[in-house]
Amino acid sequence: QVQLVESGGGLVQAGGSLRLACAASGRTFSWFAMGWFRQAPGKEREFVASISWSGGTTTYADSVKGRFTISRDNAKNTMYLQMNSLKPEDTAVYYCAASPTAGGGAPRFSSAYNYWGQGTQVTVSS
Repeated sequence: QVQLVESGGGLVQAGGSLRLACAASGRTFSWFAMGWFRQAPGKEREFVASISWSGGTTTYADSVKGRFTISRDNAKNTMYLQMNSLKPEDTAVYYCAASPTAGGGAPRFSSAYNYWGQGTQVTVSS
């Protein structure tokens, strides 16, 4: 089992920045690829970014590429999402997830992820 807890969400004006964190406990954090997903009201959950177990491979949704940066610190069992130049359309509940993916992959499909956090709300005002 892996327990995931997100933090760092909040209300920010358009153009601002937030840094989300995902703290993991339970099984060895470095065994897992990690990802961020988000779900806006009335919409399906969508992929945001993912990172391989080593941090050597990252993948981003086109909508956030160049604005968001995913990273991880395996010594601290924590993953981060630095979000810059935020837009109102980034408003959503953000979830972190863990995937027991073999090799150095950074999957973008939610079906690859076995463990999920409870989510943290990000609201971007115009």
